[in-house]
Amino acid sequence: MVITARALNRSTLHRQLLLERAPLGVTEAVRRVVCLQAQHPGSPYVALWNRVAGFDPARLDEAVSGFELVRSTLMRLTLHLVHAGDYRAFREGMEPTLRGSRLHDPRFTKAGFTAADADALLPGLLEYAGSARTGAELRGHIEEGRGEPVEAVVWRMVRQYAPLWHVPTGPPWSFGTAQSFVTAGELPVLRDPEASAAGLAVLVRRYLEGFGPASVPDMAQFTTAPRGLVREAVASLEGGLDRLEGADGTVLYDVPGAVRPGEDVPAPPRLLAMWDSVLLAYADRSRVIPPAYRKQVIRVNGDTLPTLLVDGYVAGVWRPVDGGIEASAFHPLTAADWEGLAAEAASLGTLLAARDPRVYGRYDHWWAKGVPAAETRVLPC
Repeated sequence: MVITARALNRSTLHRQLLLERAPLGVTEAVRRVVCLQAQHPGSPYVALWNRVAGFDPARLDEAVSGFELVRSTLMRLTLHLVHAGDYRAFREGMEPTLRGSRLHDPRFTKAGFTAADADALLPGLLEYAGSARTGAELRGHIEEGRGEPVEAVVWRMVRQYAPLWHVPTGPPWSFGTAQSFVTAGELPVLRDPEASAAGLAVLVRRYLEGFGPASVPDMAQFTTAPRGLVREAVASLEGGLDRLEGADGTVLYDVPGAVRPGEDVPAPPRLLAMWDSVLLAYADRSRVIPPAYRKQVIRVNGDTLPTLLVDGYVAGVWRPVDGGIEASAFHPLTAADWEGLAAEAASLGTLLAARDPRVYGRYDHWWAKGVPAAETRVLPC
């Protein structure tokens, strides 16, 4: 079966709850979309506002404070918010990537640490973090055990590798600048190839449920797992997967029975969060981002700006400003497009007003460098 590029776009939007806001609780919504990228603590709130009918941010606060949803370093070596029930398998699937990138990083070894050193200190660190500890306390615990100062890069690599969950530290977005950690509620098995392979197979299948149909390079991009390991995971699942063909002949995989909307299904406008998963989950970013706009959206350091989604594709960027949401369109939009975006901005403004009206203010420097907009409007909130 051949599936068109536009039909792939619609499948992504459907599975990511972007064709229609769904009447779901926040924990079920996060599980449905697999994960939410969370290095900016406000982004999961904006992401769920885009996806959940009647989204109440207080429900997300409660899910995070109760560790129903947990924040930890996972896919793409970045912070994600995932359902606690998914954490162990996801972390085991990411083990080879996290271990290789964190404990074998030249900066780690240059500072006098080895993977063996990290393995030796990990049991004591996890026992100490059985109750919430600040980052300073955990770093101090490592230094006390070694009898010498520990460089910042070592602590950063250790905390990103260790199976630690971030502990909420306060409003407005549950996690503030001060970091606190606790040992994961269900510890993953580390340094076990069989456990890692099984975890990656779970992660790949869940990815296809939330982002499919997709290719092996797409799965590797989403996880940062080596393509060889991804191929092995797909092979272990292949008897239970549908095999499709993209318009360019690319082999795509999907879960049987998955809904694949037709390419003519309308897609409503959306104001996507920074680092929204749909912008980063594919090797072929053109599924959602037109190639001409990619560098304007994903900046040289990896910052992925909050975007306007029009007819299912990125059409510009947005940011909060005094008086509303500043929307900069990369190409001319219709009056109906602007009307739809204005309605979204008014709704988003209600969310931000109670939390942080300038949620992404620290990234204004990208606008100062220039946004190549065909038209910019401030949409009242």
